Amino acid sequence: MTNFPKDFLWGGAVAANQCEGAYQVDSKGLSLVDILPDAKQGRWDALMHPKAAAQKTYDFYPSHESIDFYHTYEQDLEMMAEMGFKVFRTSISWPRIFPNGDDAQPNEAGLAFYDKLFQKCRDLGMEPLVTINHFDTPLALMEKYNGWADRRLIDLYLRYCDVILHRYHKLVKYWLTFNEINMILHIPFLGGGMDVSDLSAKEALQTKYQAAHHQLVASAKAVKMAHEIDSDIKMGCMLAAGEVYPNTPAPADVLAALQANREGYFFIDVQARGYYPNYAKAFFKANDLHIEMTDADLAALKETVDFVSFSYYASRLVSADPEVAAEKGEANVFNSLKNPYLPTSSWGWQTDGVGLRITMNNVWDRYQKPLFVVENGLGEKDELTADHKVHDAYRIAYLKENIDQMGQAIADGVVCWGYTSWGCIDLVSASTGETAKRYGYIYVDRDNNGQGTNARYRKDSFYWYKDVIANNGVTEPIKA
Repeated sequence: MTNFPKDFLWGGAVAANQCEGAYQVDSKGLSLVDILPDAKQGRWDALMHPKAAAQKTYDFYPSHESIDFYHTYEQDLEMMAEMGFKVFRTSISWPRIFPNGDDAQPNEAGLAFYDKLFQKCRDLGMEPLVTINHFDTPLALMEKYNGWADRRLIDLYLRYCDVILHRYHKLVKYWLTFNEINMILHIPFLGGGMDVSDLSAKEALQTKYQAAHHQLVASAKAVKMAHEIDSDIKMGCMLAAGEVYPNTPAPADVLAALQANREGYFFIDVQARGYYPNYAKAFFKANDLHIEMTDADLAALKETVDFVSFSYYASRLVSADPEVAAEKGEANVFNSLKNPYLPTSSWGWQTDGVGLRITMNNVWDRYQKPLFVVENGLGEKDELTADHKVHDAYRIAYLKENIDQMGQAIADGVVCWGYTSWGCIDLVSASTGETAKRYGYIYVDRDNNGQGTNARYRKDSFYWYKDVIANNGVTEPIKA
């Protein structure tokens, strides 16, 4: 028996900036990640001070070659089809289409690449699920406008959308306007293509929420544009999700968890409901933020998304007690207290499949729009054996727990269209720049220094997930 509907879309996800490489091939402009070094050379500092990083020369840039998906996409997609993928999530690199973001004409060579990529997906029986802006605002727009802090990016983004929606609407039905749109508050460089490092805390907060408003308006206008171009298109939004639990039953902790959850839901409240919630207006007032928004902006926001998608890796834990809160540690960008009831991964994440079920129920209850789980996975260290095997039972255990709980959420009454686990083929980590932080079903022979054959090998999880898809969500132990 399975809780998953028969037309459930099983698949996997990558992002152009983390897998394509070929960073200057076919007239591509620089992406944000193309100035970022690896972890050893100070990647996090570069993420927080990108204008300074752009002036430096580093020994190694992970994105420049990445796993070379730009040249290996055919064989990679064929391996995904071998697993039975019904959907493949990827993104379009904006600077492949408009190298500087504001070019007079789009780059035909970049457009032609995605013609081939999406057609290959179709030929293999996979629906492309395409993110329009996945941490990939052209670097030139940061240098010229400080990214999404400038209102002019709305029109530049819509011009880009107009080109790709007209070009690919017959090949691509499912679209996401922005990846993890709430990440602009946490990593404004990746999320908004901007540098706020020279601003005061209040100025930075003002800039981030103003940029967020620009993205929300751009998203709504892109949804309207897509529906006018092709009524069959389904446009979604995307949240970096993960339920925030209160550390104790103390009312102050429960309130702290409510407020922490709202920080992310604010974006989707606007995209799925069509207006700013009262708590957001109260937050702006309490923090003396003055967001410039016109009547035309507010009217545009009424065009809402067709579905809500999100990433989920782990839950989080918060406390209102300053002494307890000071014990927080980093967990995949978001800081969290350690939950004594949950196991911890090599990168400090506390894995929590039940948290996915809780998150799905809460998102469904909040919006009553179909869900799509578009990122979920375990970044871990894998060992390639002499006979090119990877025995990743730990990944299978994580995925089994999460998929089972996703099925339980569907049994609870949640409507969910599909699941694309993150990094279905090993790629470069956005936050750390590492390749050794592996998520995939497919091992890529490439290390953190860019060394290796770049050959692909099937992990044990490859065969396990193939069986899961074949059995529409029934998760059995891996076969010996």
